[in-house]
Amino acid sequence: MYTHVDTALYAHIFSVCVYICNSVLEVCEEPWSYIPDGILPVFWRVVYWTSQFLTWLLLPFMQSYARSGAFSTAGKNKTALIENAIYYGTYLLIFVSLLIYVAAHPKQLTWTKLQTIGITAANTWGLFLLVLLLGYGLVEIPRSYWLSSCPGYLLTKTYFKAAKMATEKAAAEENLADVMEEVAAVHESVRYNHHLRKCVDTILTKCPTEYQENMGRDVESSHGDQNVLPTKRSLVSLHKRVIFAVQRHNQTRVQWSILIDQAFHLEDVAKSLNSTAHHFINSFSSAQQHSWIRRFIYTPTVEWYWECVFRRCFYRLLAVLLCVLSAAVVWSECTFFSTHPVLSLFAVFIQMAEKQYNYICIEMACFVSILFLCVCVYSTVFRIRVFNYYYLVPHHQTDAYSLQFSAMLFCRLTPPLCLNFLGLIHMDSAISHQDRIQTSYTSIMGSMHLLSFISDGFYIYYPMLILLLCFATFYNLGSRCLNLVGFHQYITDDDLTSDLVDEGKELIKRERRKRQKTEDAENRRWAWGERYGGQGATGRTRAGYTKLKNNQNSPVTEIKRSGIMVTWRDREAEEQQTSLLQDVSGDEGLQNKRCTGGRYLSLSPSQTGIFDDV
Repeated sequence: MYTHVDTALYAHIFSVCVYICNSVLEVCEEPWSYIPDGILPVFWRVVYWTSQFLTWLLLPFMQSYARSGAFSTAGKNKTALIENAIYYGTYLLIFVSLLIYVAAHPKQLTWTKLQTIGITAANTWGLFLLVLLLGYGLVEIPRSYWLSSCPGYLLTKTYFKAAKMATEKAAAEENLADVMEEVAAVHESVRYNHHLRKCVDTILTKCPTEYQENMGRDVESSHGDQNVLPTKRSLVSLHKRVIFAVQRHNQTRVQWSILIDQAFHLEDVAKSLNSTAHHFINSFSSAQQHSWIRRFIYTPTVEWYWECVFRRCFYRLLAVLLCVLSAAVVWSECTFFSTHPVLSLFAVFIQMAEKQYNYICIEMACFVSILFLCVCVYSTVFRIRVFNYYYLVPHHQTDAYSLQFSAMLFCRLTPPLCLNFLGLIHMDSAISHQDRIQTSYTSIMGSMHLLSFISDGFYIYYPMLILLLCFATFYNLGSRCLNLVGFHQYITDDDLTSDLVDEGKELIKRERRKRQKTEDAENRRWAWGERYGGQGATGRTRAGYTKLKNNQNSPVTEIKRSGIMVTWRDREAEEQQTSLLQDVSGDEGLQNKRCTGGRYLSLSPSQTGIFDDV
């Protein structure tokens, strides 16, 4: 009996020891990046409420402040408050509606519940925007990389953009000229002793320099309106239109220059594709950046292999990889509500790593997933254009209103993007309906079950709309609708697109001829200065001499006699310089050329002191 008890006791102890040993072996080791409890909730509260304050209160106010044409800080603040009254009233209406819904249910209303209502309302609006932007980015980003591997497609689309940009540039220049005429009229009508003169001077400082210099020269059209004095409100409106017109003119000018450079580069790529020398040749020497990277690393041979061989393969491989990730996201967005069985691919990967306590794998999977979602959503924000009021322009040409609008979208999209990712990996208990420890982020969101029609309906079934948006983007339904309305989009099988492509090709040819002439003139001027500019530097030791200078635009003939300097500027300097340069290469035997004023300029190195008599 005792033996049996002892044996049973020993067996029980052994089993307990084995269980303990197995538990010790399977315990989750603390990773090196582990953050103690209590830190992440505080961090997320600061980040969340700061972003909410920016996106719903401060940034809309700053947008109206930046667009205001008032001349004082108080006036801009007043304009911003008036313009945002409707904006803030919409928020108040949504919040009151949700408050009435909660109050109608027999539940005690507390501050925590009110806070949850506000968070839910903000996340609902953010999720609505998130699905729209994500559905576009999941298709457009892989397709853009695939099409970027085709130089012919890029060149044709660049011609199309050039035709559209030429129209926009002409419209911007015309609008700026019209606004400057109004400014000139106001400048002439408001005298310097008038109380509104300070406002007019403020408007003048916003005008381009060339218009400021010519503002008071041509006043014939404004003489009849000198007695018509503007009002303070009309000056505020004019100030606002001046700011917009100048910004728009600068944007189109810079965009046109960038587009021309891109077209020239793509034409060079198209010419180099059939090159047997494996050497990339730029059409213009000014396009080559004479840096040590160009000389030693990114040589013309390396550039040819990248542009003509490796770039196509790399972009297509990247497009295939992005397409696989897009398919995984679409599948997971449509099936993440299913927990038994687990259909979301992201949830499968995370749970597999969770069972093996592979913390590094969990971190990498989360990092790659969130990075791809952010790229799809935020790159779509960069491509959004709402007429000429909001769009991001490269090379520091984006106005303050567009920058603040994009910042507002980023702050508004980040919280629902995090919640959507937690739903994809089944870490949000409000969506997955699993009894597990909440994450630090979902703990500050509060209980979404307070609004059951949102947590059990909208959050689960609305992301499925992403599938329809992907199909619409794939077949370019949005571009076709905009094209029918009158906003021309690049559609390969459209006749209007073909006409714009032909127009853009002619514009690029014209710009190429202009740039070629400019570069040839600079090369000739440089060669002329190298060949003949050094002779004057040698000088002469005699009392009188004549020296020819290359002063950028016009040559200057100076005669020095007895300490008195007499200077003649040739009126026909450009024609003379051009003829000189043309005759140098072909007529080396010609010694002298007749110059304005009866003097002669030598076309060959001086053999004798022929100017000593002057």
